[in-house]
Amino acid sequence: MSQESCKALLTLSNLIGAYSEQGQLGSSGWTRTNNPPVNSRLLCRLSYRGRRTDYKRRSGGASRKRPCWSFAARYNGSMTSQPTNLVTAKTGLFERRAVRITMLLLAALVVGLWLAFTPSGLLGKADAVAFAVCHRIDVRSFHIGERAMPLCARCTGMHLGALVTTLFFLLRGRGRAGMYPSRAVAVTLGLFALVWAIDGVNSYATLFPGAPHLYEPNNLLRLTTGMLLGVGLGTIVYATFNQSVWRSWDSEPALRSFVDLAVLLTIEAVVILLVLSENALLLYPLAVVGSLAVLGVLTAVYTVMILLFLKRENQASSWRELAFPLLGGFTITILQIGLINLGRYVLTGSWSGIGI
Repeated sequence: MSQESCKALLTLSNLIGAYSEQGQLGSSGWTRTNNPPVNSRLLCRLSYRGRRTDYKRRSGGASRKRPCWSFAARYNGSMTSQPTNLVTAKTGLFERRAVRITMLLLAALVVGLWLAFTPSGLLGKADAVAFAVCHRIDVRSFHIGERAMPLCARCTGMHLGALVTTLFFLLRGRGRAGMYPSRAVAVTLGLFALVWAIDGVNSYATLFPGAPHLYEPNNLLRLTTGMLLGVGLGTIVYATFNQSVWRSWDSEPALRSFVDLAVLLTIEAVVILLVLSENALLLYPLAVVGSLAVLGVLTAVYTVMILLFLKRENQASSWRELAFPLLGGFTITILQIGLINLGRYVLTGSWSGIGI
């Protein structure tokens, strides 16, 4: 054994003896000395039996020696940085938990206040949702017995149509389809929107006695044109949501062809017949589902807006990872509905629709 190796082993034994006397042997803080230069020299000598020589060719053919303590110094540096990284990780975890707890408390507060100050009962809450997005004129609504449905005929068709469209895409296995329809299908959906707008303007004109209008409106036309718009609304919101939130979304349209559109319109026609039956056993769940569709559409829109604002789009891989953005979107939805409820109630002093 060389003289340098003997000196290194002797130094190491002295250090171990000193630390053992102090009762610190085996402690995680004393696996090496607290003197980086000593660490470097000991590690170098024990590992390489002296000075490590690296021969690196230069342009002139000369060689350059690099002492082995450069490797040991890097080793010491990487080890001493671990506590800092651990503290940073713990701080980030604490901040994320604090934000999530704050979001939960805020959501509970907003939803709790809205539930407390809106009409009682399931239909009462449905009325409160509709109160924020619909005029709720009695003669332009379908009725459950003597009670008007929460949404007017046009809004009922629009939101039920969007919900049916979404369910259709899911049942066809297009859960993450994020492309918009082909140009021909998109133009057709645009025509649906145009028909909805024409019927809406014509119906609005009849509110003013003597005002000219194209034809006499009725609730069947309002419901049907609302359903047609709902197909387009559901298709656009569905594709926009998928291409904005998912890390891996399918680059195919949810509404692929006119065959899909024909099947979807057939289902929508069945829903129209259910509403026209005016059977209370059918209209009651449809009334509640229609208001839930309002919440669903607004929540999806606000969730996308939150992710875009935070620059966190296209990062979710599962619904679990999307839970808190969805909670934020739902909270904003309830907050918006609550503020509109408050303003409209202050102005009218009633939860009823506009009387004409």
